[in-house]
Amino acid sequence: MKLSALLYFVLSLFGCDVGRSTFVDRVGIDGVYSLYSKATVEAGVARFECLRSASGHCYYTLFPRECDTKNGPCATQPIEHFAVANGDSRQIAGLKDFRLCVSDEDATAGSGCEMPAPKAGQ
Repeated sequence: MKLSALLYFVLSLFGCDVGRSTFVDRVGIDGVYSLYSKATVEAGVARFECLRSASGHCYYTLFPRECDTKNGPCATQPIEHFAVANGDSRQIAGLKDFRLCVSDEDATAGSGCEMPAPKAGQ
């Protein structure tokens, strides 16, 4: 146990992240989810699971982590934008230090995860 802790510490000194991060997004009213998504990142591989979406797809937009939205939206373009069907998943290798936005709407989220305003007539 002590040896593995020491190994993880040494790897962290060189910028290697061997930890695991999980992001769960749920949007619902009265216990009924219109969106339920789970993303897990471990050892540079991200897995995105669309567990439930009222539209039939979860739409993911990924931004660089350094994009700081505390002082307003940043001008950084998304790293990725993709859709995953209900009950399906997608894996992407090589991702690290990203911020995740997920929606049941087919639109690229802004850097603060805001969705674009509907076009006139919609």
